[in-house]
Amino acid sequence: MAITVPETIRSSATAGERLVFRTLKTFLPDDYIVYYEPEIHGRRPDFVIIGPDLGLLVLEVKDYTKNTLYQLNPDEWHILTSSGDQAIIKSPLKQARDNVFKVVDVLKKDKNLIQTEGKHQFNLKFPYGYGVVFTRLYAKDFIQEGLYSIIDPQLCLNRDEIDPDKEDFSEEVLMEKILNMFVVPYRLREPLSFEDINAIRYHLFPEVRISAEFKPPVPYRDQLLLSLHDIKTMDLHQENLAKQLGDKNRLIRGVAGSGKTIILASRAKMLSKQNPDWKILILCYNISLANSIEQMIRHMLNEPEDLFDFNFSKGGVENPVNHHNITVRNFHAWLKKDLRIKEQQIPVIVEKIKRKETILPVYDAILIDEGQDFEAEWLALVSSLLNEETQSLLLVEDRAQDIYKRKRSYVQDTGLSFQGRSKILSINYRNTAQIVKFAWDFYRKHSMLKNKVVNRELEGEIIAPQSTKRKGPEPGIIRASNFYEEIRLVARQMKKLHDERKVSYEEMLILYRVKRTIQFPVIDIIQRTLKEAGLPYYWITENENSKRSFEKEDGKIKISTIDSSKGLDFRAVFIVNTDSMPFPLEEDKEREVSLLYIGMTRAKEYLCLSYSGQSEFTQYMDTLFDERKAQKTLKQNIK
Repeated sequence: MAITVPETIRSSATAGERLVFRTLKTFLPDDYIVYYEPEIHGRRPDFVIIGPDLGLLVLEVKDYTKNTLYQLNPDEWHILTSSGDQAIIKSPLKQARDNVFKVVDVLKKDKNLIQTEGKHQFNLKFPYGYGVVFTRLYAKDFIQEGLYSIIDPQLCLNRDEIDPDKEDFSEEVLMEKILNMFVVPYRLREPLSFEDINAIRYHLFPEVRISAEFKPPVPYRDQLLLSLHDIKTMDLHQENLAKQLGDKNRLIRGVAGSGKTIILASRAKMLSKQNPDWKILILCYNISLANSIEQMIRHMLNEPEDLFDFNFSKGGVENPVNHHNITVRNFHAWLKKDLRIKEQQIPVIVEKIKRKETILPVYDAILIDEGQDFEAEWLALVSSLLNEETQSLLLVEDRAQDIYKRKRSYVQDTGLSFQGRSKILSINYRNTAQIVKFAWDFYRKHSMLKNKVVNRELEGEIIAPQSTKRKGPEPGIIRASNFYEEIRLVARQMKKLHDERKVSYEEMLILYRVKRTIQFPVIDIIQRTLKEAGLPYYWITENENSKRSFEKEDGKIKISTIDSSKGLDFRAVFIVNTDSMPFPLEEDKEREVSLLYIGMTRAKEYLCLSYSGQSEFTQYMDTLFDERKAQKTLKQNIK
């Protein structure tokens, strides 16, 4: 069964489009992607099919009957409309051809997608084609009406060939017809790679773009070609969710690393593009997360649809979009800057809004990240400032990351029901399988909520993560005799990662639980040791200003409290002074479990926990450390 985007076809689609959608979804291979009515640089072909062993195919769908057709030639078709009038249209085959050539022109600009030598030089390195599906014309109609003299039989599908309920339908014939709709004669020797398909999606569908490394265009004979690297796009499940959330209030519950923030940012971008006059608000609890979302939104909005609009010399587009209708705030900054009220005034203000006794900003769309961190009265305030006509509220949460233990009923807090308007994201895309297992094993071992863990049921409290197949090294455990030695070992590991694994310093994060303990000043020792090792660093959580102004891509190691790391991710994460957890002054041990789980799941590829003292959590780490040591000794003895 093929992957379709969107997952389901809209109710206003024609009967013929619904038939083609079902047939392609059911009978094409599992690794094919079928896009229905995608907008591609101003055009909307009915279907675009991308297959690793196929290439790219554009299909137009026509629900014409014999009585519709009046006078036909290869260029123009005279047809009768439902009102009985005559209309002149471009030949459906020409429509499909024009659409595929528009797509090809876009893709040919990418140096990585063309052939640079041989007889197909300057062509795409994969086949492309087009065709027309006539959903109400049968093979006999084509023969009786002489349609095959107007339209090439290889480039069209009739009802018998597309309708599984018809006696003459054959899955093999369908695939054979699709494989023959190609305007270039060669077939793929090797299937398109994951990176190739990602690049195609990146160019054709700007809304899925997250980031890419832009290289200046290079002249190649008579052409200018782009060279892009490290392309990041939403995966197909995330893309489907972002595009199919629907209107009004929605709830997304997802595990750490499932792309919740990406979907939220993409949703804001789509709403902004579709409704430039809307006032859109994005809220979260953490200052550093608000800053990160702000940077993500700015980047996504300024990704040019045509990448030749990118100013490579200045590192941006010619006329940057200043997301004028999107405001990104952490909750308390929003209270202070936009509403000019204090938190203790919220209940009174909510009552005044109900009685229409106060005037405050009204938002057409509000998107809340890390919704589990919001108090009930905060949600009541937010929802009271939502445009009643749009009711566009998106809540995103993961209760395994609930470190503030807010009590809530969304219906009661917002006045909106999320029954049937919720989605679950259970696949962790951020972390390697090893990190997911390591973090989840710890959470299950120590959390009091472990009995409430569920896999898919919405009523459950915590969603168990499923990891992607991406593999990586086992998370590291460092035991040191004192904190000074611990940080020196961490600094050495960072330098090793940078020199041997080419991990940039800006992709490294040090997390700490407390600024100082009774025995030593944690943050001072971290900074001093990094400075002595010649490692650049930026302390995110030094103060409010440092939280608001940090730039991820500044070439420096970041230092942060675990609390402020929510929503962030880095290639390598080092959690130091783990023996300070669970923190003795923290009465709620469950919060400490969630905090350490959050810290672990910030790491995309490399995770390391270090300690030089003892606690309940380090005893668990000691057990793992000793087990690994015993396994290593056993393997060596076997050899």
